[in-house]
Amino acid sequence: MTTRPNRFSRPVEPIELAGYGVRLVPLRPDHAPALEAAGTEGDLWRLRITLIPGPGQAEAYINTALSGQAEGHMLPFAVIDENSGAVIGSTRYHDILANVARLEIGYTWYALRYQRTHINTACKLLLLSHAFDTLGTRVVGWRTDNFNYASQRAIERLGAHKDGVLRGHTLRPDGTIRDTVMYSLTSGEWPEVRAHLADLLTRPAGLQGRA
Repeated sequence: MTTRPNRFSRPVEPIELAGYGVRLVPLRPDHAPALEAAGTEGDLWRLRITLIPGPGQAEAYINTALSGQAEGHMLPFAVIDENSGAVIGSTRYHDILANVARLEIGYTWYALRYQRTHINTACKLLLLSHAFDTLGTRVVGWRTDNFNYASQRAIERLGAHKDGVLRGHTLRPDGTIRDTVMYSLTSGEWPEVRAHLADLLTRPAGLQGRA
């Protein structure tokens, strides 16, 4: 059996990342009640263009994420507000490809009250810093629904490059077929993006939500 090379400089394994008022901790089964409460705030789970656990679904959502972790292609996190200690959402590395040192960031969502705040910028800076500076990732990717315009704007504000659209690519939670918009950021582009994100986080509080 041929062993595929691992071109990451370190293993992609569970780790806690913290800074900018946010903690990303390895997702665990006991996060289910808090995650469900965050997902049901404002009925976010009803959105057809993203995957957010609804009532009674958080346990299965976490189990799927942890199965992906066990298989080596996912690394899921719970997002915690450092001020309150509350679980406010989730994010993860996924489609981890060790042989080319590539991974994607996705499955990202936050409770309604934390949207359009500094939270997303902070989480992305933590995840990208760990990916590029610690793991030695060569390319970080994102993918989103073609109708998820808010997600597309958020990814583009990070400084990611739009690679194109995969038509008829996958199923939405409601069973309809979606086109997927693909983005990426390379290690060579990362220093400028890191400076950009750090600048966004030093803006006055009223402007941080525009990041």
